[in-house]
Amino acid sequence: MTSNTMIRRMTPSNATLGKVSPSATTMIRADHTHVISTFHQFHAETSAWRKQAIVQTVCLALEVHAQLEEEIFYPAVREVAPDNEVLSQSVPEHDEMRRLIEKLREMRPEDADYERTFMDLMREVMHHAADEETVLLPIAEHRLADRLGEIGARMTKRRMELAAPKVPAMLWNTVQAMPMRGVWIAAGAVALLAFLMGRGAAARPDYATRHAN
Repeated sequence: MTSNTMIRRMTPSNATLGKVSPSATTMIRADHTHVISTFHQFHAETSAWRKQAIVQTVCLALEVHAQLEEEIFYPAVREVAPDNEVLSQSVPEHDEMRRLIEKLREMRPEDADYERTFMDLMREVMHHAADEETVLLPIAEHRLADRLGEIGARMTKRRMELAAPKVPAMLWNTVQAMPMRGVWIAAGAVALLAFLMGRGAAARPDYATRHAN
């Protein structure tokens, strides 16, 4: 089963997503926290393979996050704040992040400019996140308060679609980026997910048979 098929089968309905998804602004803040906390695992003495896993984890997360904002969140904010300066700068800032991500992917952790390029990326991310959290998210929470749940549900559904082809890389990089204690915890979580997915796949034919009779 491909990761795309797996994600399609696991994706809840829009109605269900609306009940369980975080609001759009909560999701964006959580993404920022995840990326910055992952960055804080990167140190000069960190091994080369772990540095690369940390960088790749950050880059994949940023790509999904930026696309969600550009496709769903920014258009919604633009409806209520069309002339906002921070909003107008957001996509060019994403483009600069993408440029640095591509540069990092062409490099190896041992390269002289690898660490500096990653620091350049994180400076961009922190500046961008600060602008969003102090300007755009408050605007959304005041002017789109009654729509944030629906926007969050759309972002959750789209996130699952975007993440589908990246799932193996995301899992591998996340485990590689962790200290050894975290690796065992993550391995247990992956095993539990596989077990639950297997049970769900096994249950579907029984369900179909019952309803066919």
